[in-house]
Amino acid sequence: MAKINIATAPANSAVLPFYGTAALFFILLSILLLWRSPLLTNGYFDFHLLALVHLAVLGWLTMIIFGAGYQLLPVICERELHSETLAVISYLLLSAGIILLSSGFWVTPDLKGVFPLWGIIGGGLVFISSLLFVCNVILTTRICTSFNIQKAFILTSSIWLSATCLAGFLLAWNLRYPYISKSHLQLLKLHAHMGLAGWFLQLIIGVSAKLIPMFLLGKSNKTRLLISAYLFINIGIILFLVDGIFRSVASRAVIYLALVLTGIIFWTFYLRDVYNNRIKRPIDVTLRFSGLSFVNLCLTLLLLVLILVWRPAGQLQILYGTLAILGWISALALGMTFKTLPFIVWNGHYKHLNGKGRIPLPKELYLQWLVRLQWWFYIAALYGLLGGVLLQLETLIQIALIFLIATSISYGINVLYILQHKTSFIHATPTITPNA
Repeated sequence: MAKINIATAPANSAVLPFYGTAALFFILLSILLLWRSPLLTNGYFDFHLLALVHLAVLGWLTMIIFGAGYQLLPVICERELHSETLAVISYLLLSAGIILLSSGFWVTPDLKGVFPLWGIIGGGLVFISSLLFVCNVILTTRICTSFNIQKAFILTSSIWLSATCLAGFLLAWNLRYPYISKSHLQLLKLHAHMGLAGWFLQLIIGVSAKLIPMFLLGKSNKTRLLISAYLFINIGIILFLVDGIFRSVASRAVIYLALVLTGIIFWTFYLRDVYNNRIKRPIDVTLRFSGLSFVNLCLTLLLLVLILVWRPAGQLQILYGTLAILGWISALALGMTFKTLPFIVWNGHYKHLNGKGRIPLPKELYLQWLVRLQWWFYIAALYGLLGGVLLQLETLIQIALIFLIATSISYGINVLYILQHKTSFIHATPTITPNA
């Protein structure tokens, strides 16, 4: 991670718990998916499926993004994180909230469709945690000496996260104490796409605009492409939400999707410029995950256009959700973990020893052969799962989910391997003066 100012990095205690907990939630998610695999062929509004979706987007993906975000903010701002204490509190609230909220969805069918009070409390904890994240982002970026478009993306995405969590909390309240006359399913679509396009997409664009040039040793001066991407994406999301709230989610959503898609194209042009101006030619397996993530994003958008225009039954919508969560965002998380976590741990063990002797490189802190194996597990899991959902083949879905469990376990082993790293240092051999 060239050009990173390691002196401003937060303490590992404010970052590492997010990575370890995300790995545990990922393993739990893959096991539960195999246990309840028929959910993937039985329609998309099911309380057990809602539990699994929230486990995925909050427990696995948002958890790891919080950790990476707290590490990356000081890097971008070249200042210390505003508050490590807020980071730790947000971790505790997020973890407790995810457990309560997901378990609330899980037991709702056993309570005759009544959403439990502790589930609502869990939603409230997740919302408060998101507010603490937003506070840390605002107060850290506020003290930046300069403001750039990458910071704008990260700040805006964090605000969209809190808005998404607030909407989710209000929807959870409505499940127990009905007060909203509008269709719950319509509002659920707005809530889901606030999270996907407002939180995940913009966070990914902001972080990638900073990290991809570092990893590829490339650069681009075409900042105007990112500014255009920022404007088109946010205008598209806002128009979609306003129309959806006051009218309904209809075929005209294709217009708003076109605006978001235009923004994504501008972002793609920016990444292409970075790629064309890179120094480092070989692409390692961790960056292959990023490339695959982008392919999956394109497939996700294509599928969304089909759904909006064709308006088919629920199976394509499950395919869309699977591709977005397990294809697009998860692929990026699986690869970027081994670009960020080893450096974070290396920073804690070796920043004061750098240049004083032989120390391992960050890429030597994890089992590289296991990441290559994880790549093939993930490919088999994802595309087997998509094929099984599309064709409604229960056996294929179960085989794919076994590969997903293998993916999550291999990922978890490597994360644990990094977290348990012990300092390995060999003092530099002193120069011996002849005849001394």
